[in-house]
Amino acid sequence: MTELAPDETVDPAVPVYPQARGCPFQPPAGYERYTQAGPVSLVELYNGRRVWAVSGHTEARQVLLDAATFSSDRIHPHYPATAPRFESARKVRNFIGMDPPEHTVQRRMLLSHFTVKKIQALRPGIQRLVDDLIDAIEAKGPVADLVPDFALPVPSIVICELLGVPYADHAFFEQQSRRVVTGTTTLEDSADAFAQLSAYLDGLIRRKESDPGDGLLDTLIAEQLSTGALTRRDLVDIALLLLVAGHETTASAIALGVLTLLEHPAQLEALRADAALLPSAVEELLRYMAIADGVARFATADTELGGHRVKAGDGVVVVISTANRDEEAFEGSGAFDVARGARHHVSFGHGVHQCIGQNLARAEMEIALSTLFRRLPGLRLAVPADRLPVKEPGGVQGIWELPVTW
Repeated sequence: MTELAPDETVDPAVPVYPQARGCPFQPPAGYERYTQAGPVSLVELYNGRRVWAVSGHTEARQVLLDAATFSSDRIHPHYPATAPRFESARKVRNFIGMDPPEHTVQRRMLLSHFTVKKIQALRPGIQRLVDDLIDAIEAKGPVADLVPDFALPVPSIVICELLGVPYADHAFFEQQSRRVVTGTTTLEDSADAFAQLSAYLDGLIRRKESDPGDGLLDTLIAEQLSTGALTRRDLVDIALLLLVAGHETTASAIALGVLTLLEHPAQLEALRADAALLPSAVEELLRYMAIADGVARFATADTELGGHRVKAGDGVVVVISTANRDEEAFEGSGAFDVARGARHHVSFGHGVHQCIGQNLARAEMEIALSTLFRRLPGLRLAVPADRLPVKEPGGVQGIWELPVTW
């Protein structure tokens, strides 16, 4: 076992985290230094703090599963901010940044709304939405940017209808959400975006109290806010999480999923030839793309991790893209294979913090991708792939634009 404090290292050239992707669906080339150093190694954050980068799949699951030893408490000073924007996120108090039992109480309020059965009931509506968007693309064609024309409105409209948020306000909350999740956002911009989103949601909740609708927010107002189980601030912070996470990550996954399939034509043809491969293909895309590429934690007690002694207070970052490419967990991990069907990837996390919206994200990806390639069989990139603008490190990964023709 190696005992090495995060602020000490034999090698003064500790690699930085995060790093920019060259290809939007591949881990940054610099992450090879992490994996070459073993499943757990030291990295340096933007503020000079040294933390443990967890690159191995087994070790990633260990960290994500053990909520008692590896805390998610964002307000704690030991919680590592991997980009300046995360400093302002410390003030947002919802279950994603809490530990049990506080986390458990809030999560249980929402679980019944995101079950497989509930999401199955949403599929016909998602299908109609996807068809309508493709109708509009065909009418406007033959060139379209699939990010604003397709990938973004699918999850944005769905989450608005689910929550009871007016889609008429989508331009506002999409703009503010980008300021929250973009890796290069400054602390000041992120704090302002959080403040604007919080004020918007607080006003919406107050209006719903006197004029209720039938969305999830209305249910939470009736069952949790009015009974005192949640404070108004609690509900605003939960709504903020669901609204932002409910569309930003899935929008990136749909756009990057289209690109990944177009860049792997043999795999796309295999999927077209056998529709039964669709669920497997979505799992492989989730593994391969790693949209949410870093999960931060801090150790609450001394422990062993990947042959190292991690001390209480040490920061830990699970590097999803490398954990999902671990050869010990995924044979031939560098290859994109729609028939792989490996559901043990960690793109949705693992353990008590596993993404509550994963069933919805899968449904949206399955319907959006299968319908798009069926309706537009000649779909192809309108610009070379290497000219597509790649999203910055430290935020949701993906592409800003996806011009296509057919």
